[in-house]
Amino acid sequence: MIIVKLGGSIISDKTTPFSFNEGVVRHIADEIAAVYPRQKFVLVHGGGSYGHPLARKYGIREGLGKRDRSMGFTRTHQAMLELNHKIVSVLLEKELPAFPVAPSSLFILRDGEVVHGDLTVVQELLAREFIPVLFGDVALAEDRGIDILSGDQIITYLARKLEPEKVIFLMDVDGIYDKDPKKHPDARLVEVVEDPSSIAGETGTFDVTGGIHNKLVQAFKLPCPAWFINGMVKGNLTRALRGEQVGTRVKRN
Repeated sequence: MIIVKLGGSIISDKTTPFSFNEGVVRHIADEIAAVYPRQKFVLVHGGGSYGHPLARKYGIREGLGKRDRSMGFTRTHQAMLELNHKIVSVLLEKELPAFPVAPSSLFILRDGEVVHGDLTVVQELLAREFIPVLFGDVALAEDRGIDILSGDQIITYLARKLEPEKVIFLMDVDGIYDKDPKKHPDARLVEVVEDPSSIAGETGTFDVTGGIHNKLVQAFKLPCPAWFINGMVKGNLTRALRGEQVGTRVKRN
């Protein structure tokens, strides 16, 4: 089984709220369809321009306390359900048995980390050859009342419990760079990362989940190999699935 993360930057334009990059999702679905059902998958997608703007607007990270945060909690979740519906619809068109799973119904947080999780439904879906599709979501929290649950945190939890063959993170750049390639033309692609502290993350416009540095921190918690590749480029996912050199590989010491 392979876990694939569809980053928010490839499924939407983070500078345009509620945008959806349907064409990109279609070519990713094509590449998955080419190897399914020989290969099992769990998909997790980010919030992109659906979840991040609302989470920031309503201050979900600050926890419960005001009525508008309760409303914001629900509205952010509804926005993520809308994005998830769009992605699952594309997968179904490609004859992939994708099944949406809302993480807010599976996980409880404390101090920003998952403290309770129930993957029974995910495991049973995999056993029946469905493709579970989870997403960055809001979640109940023991300390703050409510919080944000990132797709990367979900992947860490899934990987520890499900023991995938590998995890592939799809991004809008070719991999991990020594600095932001969108701001620095001289940025260098790092083919192998052995220490997450060596990469200085720069948070995106709508990213309320920690930026690239947090993704690396989460990747170093995985019990399996991880790759960061450009999901905008057709064929890259196929290359990563085959084990070919592409993007950046996380190497744990």
